[in-house]
Amino acid sequence: MPKSHRCWLVKSEPDAYSWTQFVADGQTAWTGVRSYPGRLQLRAMQVDDPVFFYHSNVGKEVVGLARVVRTAYPDPTVEPDEKGDWSCVDLAPVQPLSKPVGLETIREDKILQNIALIRQSRLSVMPLTAPEEKRLRKLAGL
Repeated sequence: MPKSHRCWLVKSEPDAYSWTQFVADGQTAWTGVRSYPGRLQLRAMQVDDPVFFYHSNVGKEVVGLARVVRTAYPDPTVEPDEKGDWSCVDLAPVQPLSKPVGLETIREDKILQNIALIRQSRLSVMPLTAPEEKRLRKLAGL
């Protein structure tokens, strides 16, 4: 039986953690997700799943492609007094997008206009369908 489709989009404010810093680091633990939907998405990620990297707040565009290199494990940034069973995954950069895909382009695109980035803008990690992934790749020149 073939593996079900999995592709993701993660958001980060570039002044907090940018694509440039991610590339310089070579790999990172995607920590700090404190929403139940985000936790479920992190726990569904598998090694080698593609992950689009989106700059939120400043830039508002998909700027790179990464991949999952370690599946979900307990988030080490959880404070002792924090409630919740939070997880993180490890990501590694694959390549920058030769043509970043801006939020306005996403909003105006018939295939992309219903992605979680538009519908649930507060989520920091979200799944993409196969058609959404294919369209983002095309718009990004991948």
